[in-house]
Amino acid sequence: MRRWMMLALGTAAQTVACTFLYGLPYTSEALRRDNGLSLGQVGLLVACPTAGLLLTLIVWGALADRFGERTVITSGLAMTAVLLCLAATVNGLVPLGVLLALAGAASASVSAASGRLVIGWFSARERGLAMGIRQTSTPLGMGVAALTVPTLAAHDGVGGTVLFCAALCGVVAVLVGSLATDPPRTARAAGQEPAANPYRHSALWRIHASSALLCVPQFATNAFAMVFLIDVRGWSAVDAGRLLVLSQVLGAVSRVLAGRWSDRVGSRVRPMRQLSVCIALVMGATALGALRPSPLTDLAMVLACGITASTNGLAFTATAELAGSAWSGRAMGVQNTGQNLAASLTPPLLGGLIASAGYARGFMLAGALAVAACFVIPSVRIPAAPKPTAAPKPAAPPSPAAAPNPTSRSDSAAPPSPAAAPNPTSRSDSAAPPNPADPPAPERDSRTD
Repeated sequence: MRRWMMLALGTAAQTVACTFLYGLPYTSEALRRDNGLSLGQVGLLVACPTAGLLLTLIVWGALADRFGERTVITSGLAMTAVLLCLAATVNGLVPLGVLLALAGAASASVSAASGRLVIGWFSARERGLAMGIRQTSTPLGMGVAALTVPTLAAHDGVGGTVLFCAALCGVVAVLVGSLATDPPRTARAAGQEPAANPYRHSALWRIHASSALLCVPQFATNAFAMVFLIDVRGWSAVDAGRLLVLSQVLGAVSRVLAGRWSDRVGSRVRPMRQLSVCIALVMGATALGALRPSPLTDLAMVLACGITASTNGLAFTATAELAGSAWSGRAMGVQNTGQNLAASLTPPLLGGLIASAGYARGFMLAGALAVAACFVIPSVRIPAAPKPTAAPKPAAPPSPAAAPNPTSRSDSAAPPSPAAAPNPTSRSDSAAPPNPADPPAPERDSRTD
């Protein structure tokens, strides 16, 4: 039961952080009205939290490795709440931008440590499902922001919106600080060398690279689905938005199902590779729909928005498992940094291509990068989850006839011959119990990808 509580807390922490990060763009009109800013200045302010987050993800991961997840998440969310409260009291581009960047930097603690908290509490048989559920925090945070921030910004301005986000972060910080427990760790024995650097091998680098490549189709659809449906299919903005709500639900479900699938097959990278092929096919269908619009084009776009999000949890789980508990915080910080960089660069770069060459070529490029990810994803050994074994049958009691009678020992019985005495150096494993000091046999790695 405790592990599910940790999953709920980790998901809640990531959800409120995403509400702040993804809710700020909904305040664009209020920022222009309240602060007298141009559209370019508003764009700069909206980008400030992401810039702060990118600069500190690896640092927060290292702190999680050293001091534990509960301390990092609690302190990071508390700092975010305080900085957002300060941001609600200032005006102007520079002071507001600095405080928003610092708040984004503080919120990076959640991205770096909440996944580590979840993975540490779940076994390999449930870890994929747990991380899939935790990854639904992104669409959840976007949904909370879409439902609340526009109304708050219209009635209470930027200050009221920022205070709302600060309250969410403060409440969850208290919950994590009082209820969360760091997962158990194996203490390093005296004189034991520290864990080896997992980045000496290429597997982790390839996970990061393939995950960044798969971010391109994901954010290509997220960024341009609305205008695509309006420009190509003639939808109204309201109707297109309603349709894309379905795609967000599908994206959340795909994360959970992909995680469960990886648990069943005992591998993260194998489903990730197969889903990459599916993403490439769906992006190709969407590109074809841009060339020949039809009702099937709408279906292809909804499917693309959903399936492109399915590999996120698999990549994070594979990162943590390959890095090991001593390095997982830093590794997940690197993973987050790569994904956020790809997410930040995709809209402007792909938008330029779409503006000059059309939607079809832009979506075809995104599909081609998904194909490239198939070849970058490593083939690594994933330890098979231990299968439950039947309890051993109790030994049959000795026959009463065969039991020795201690009260009728013959005094004339000869002592045992020295030749018949047991040899301690040639003990039979079936006759004597094992020595408790003997180390357990290592588990055999029985599954490859």
